[in-house]
Amino acid sequence: MKLRQVSDLSDFSRGHWLRELLCRGEEPSHVQSSPDGQHLLLLQKSRPPTLPRVVAFQRHSIAGADLERSWQPPQPAVVGLLFLQNPLVLGSWVLAVVWEHGRTEVWHFVVAVGWQLLQTLELCQGARARVVSVCSQGASLVWCEERPPLGAHSDMSKCAFRFCVCARALEVGEQGVRLGTVRIVLHNSPEYQVLASPQHVFLVPAAAGFATASKFLLIWHPEKTEFTITAPSAGFIHSKVLRSSSESDFRKLLLDSVGLLSCFAPLDIHTSTVSNSGGLLLVSTKGSVSIVEPDGTQRHIFDLEASPLAQGSPVQLKTFGSILACVLAGVLYLVNQNTGRLVEKEVLNMKEVHLLESQGEEDNIQLLSQTGIYSFSFSKPEDSSRPEPCLVEMVFEEACRYYQRRSLSSSKLTVEKLKKGGTFQAPVVLAAILQHSLHQKQKPAQGLQDTYTKLLSTMSLELQSYMSLELLKACVVCAPESEVESYCKELVEQEVSRILQSDMDKDNLAYLNSVFASFPKAAWKATRSCLQLQQNGDGLLVARATPEVWKKVLCQPQLEEVGQNGMAPLFELICASFLRFKPKWLPSFVELTQQYVSSSWSYSSKEGPEGRVPLYKRALGVLARKNKHGEADDEMELELLLCSQRPKAVLQALHLLIRLKQWQRVVEVAEKFSKLSPLLNKEIFITLLAEFAQHRELDPYLDRLWPLCPAELTASDILTMVLQHLPHSQEDPVPFSSEGSQLTVGLLKPLLQRVVQRPSVQDEMYSDALQSTTLPPPTPPREH
Repeated sequence: MKLRQVSDLSDFSRGHWLRELLCRGEEPSHVQSSPDGQHLLLLQKSRPPTLPRVVAFQRHSIAGADLERSWQPPQPAVVGLLFLQNPLVLGSWVLAVVWEHGRTEVWHFVVAVGWQLLQTLELCQGARARVVSVCSQGASLVWCEERPPLGAHSDMSKCAFRFCVCARALEVGEQGVRLGTVRIVLHNSPEYQVLASPQHVFLVPAAAGFATASKFLLIWHPEKTEFTITAPSAGFIHSKVLRSSSESDFRKLLLDSVGLLSCFAPLDIHTSTVSNSGGLLLVSTKGSVSIVEPDGTQRHIFDLEASPLAQGSPVQLKTFGSILACVLAGVLYLVNQNTGRLVEKEVLNMKEVHLLESQGEEDNIQLLSQTGIYSFSFSKPEDSSRPEPCLVEMVFEEACRYYQRRSLSSSKLTVEKLKKGGTFQAPVVLAAILQHSLHQKQKPAQGLQDTYTKLLSTMSLELQSYMSLELLKACVVCAPESEVESYCKELVEQEVSRILQSDMDKDNLAYLNSVFASFPKAAWKATRSCLQLQQNGDGLLVARATPEVWKKVLCQPQLEEVGQNGMAPLFELICASFLRFKPKWLPSFVELTQQYVSSSWSYSSKEGPEGRVPLYKRALGVLARKNKHGEADDEMELELLLCSQRPKAVLQALHLLIRLKQWQRVVEVAEKFSKLSPLLNKEIFITLLAEFAQHRELDPYLDRLWPLCPAELTASDILTMVLQHLPHSQEDPVPFSSEGSQLTVGLLKPLLQRVVQRPSVQDEMYSDALQSTTLPPPTPPREH
């Protein structure tokens, strides 16, 4: 990669002054280019006696009036330079200069005339408001303003929430420029920096903000009037649609998540900016570069070598297509956003560098320095569809992670060291085999060492599967829209099958979550195929999966891994697919899984999945996450509780049936599950006896309930329990009531007679002795 100078700044109006401003080396400047690339705006914060200023420079020495605005501290400063489209002329734009006290100047540039001030507007409604951050989202301005409290001695805890996020349309018409009505996006909030993408607005907490608010990010979706709460350490947390202005209060927005948010660590943000894809790029003080998507998910991209970063050290970030350009301490990094791989690294012999927009050229990057504008191009591979070099590189990267985890040394192992060191031969051997087998179609095969030949024959099936998978991916890319769905089904089935045969680590689980979310129907069919789920002749669900596949299904990662980006374990993913496509099979699937668990682990084994959370509770957790809850969900909850056959679950199902007043099923469940254990039988009978004492709904079923009475209960025990659960009446009791809802002795008589006439436990112990025919026993004959 070679830098090429495209301008020495002499083609700009007042180019010598532009060069002078860049060479002063004072406070870091903000440089912004116009959408057409013909203008440069320089916002410079200077030390006295030089005044801070905004200066515009025109390219190709376009004649006309100049734009220069300066101010004397403590006068309000400029907080934003925003380019907005001009709807009157296609491809034209206007410049909005927003000042700290809310005054907004709208400028436009006319050839041969120069810069003209169209209008001066007041952005804020309150005279005491102060704008701390502003951005443009479409044709609207979005800003965060400070509204100081009225009292001089206000509560400091309330003063932390003295900011407000607002939006206002800026309309350019033939009659001039006007502002629309103010829209309160969020009020009573801490200080936020607002950053806009084409469809969303990111709210990044200020460094000196409130402690709790500095643990998460907010994403505003204007079209849906929805807020998303996300934390880089945990991913998506909560989403809420604001249906009225009263719901836009910051504390009300966090009400459902405040307990969870308090557990997170504070944000570690050194630099933030928006990528061209609409995501939020974040650089931490440790040099880690990540991206937060508009849906709240977060993905790590790259780690800068210079870490930790000092608070004052500037980091330049800009995206060009899929390439992320990062300038830090005179070093330019080019990183592929999709893969996280370092494409290029260049040491720049320049003191201060600014990245400029490249007009319509994603593979061309322009840099502004003190000596001019430089450009360089990074060429894409001629055959980007070939996965072989990428695969070989992945082998070494995975080997680096593998050996680094097992190394006792503090030095970092890199791919270059791994290739040149010669200590670890396994990745070198595997890379040689891959290069031999995968390149032989493009060029003559090179001879492998004899020691590699046996390993190649062992890997032949895996290599064939890989090649067929890559061929299928190419078909998906090139296929017409009508055939894409069929290819995707096959691709998803192969991917699910491949992951179920490999280690279920955090990365594979995250990948499965994305597959199930993107292709739910195809993932459901792939799961049925991998588990070999089908109904037998009796209509029962059977599965012929291998024990290895069952172990992957039951794998439950640690809690800190599950919380990443809302990642769900595989068992929960499968249960959600059952609920969506075949809900009647879910209880049978849970029962099948429990049968495998009982045959593989002991009941109380902590190593097994039942040693953590019972499977029926995990399935109920998936059911509880449904948006709407109806009668079918109550029935599903009953089936899941009863299929577990656990005492607590059976009693919970019994209470649910009682709440639903399904008395026929109450009796059926009691008769069926009382046979499992004497203790469960006693709990069921006591529960139903308490219901019997309170109302008359069970009276038609008494002849089926009394046989369930446990042998150890006496008449005294029964009467005590009945008296404890009698309903409390506010009226004085009368001997003869006309109401038919009261309990009478006649209803209890069959049960009491049954208990009294039943032999006691002590009688049964001595029954053999009491039933003897002779007493005492005959005397044995004497010997003479």
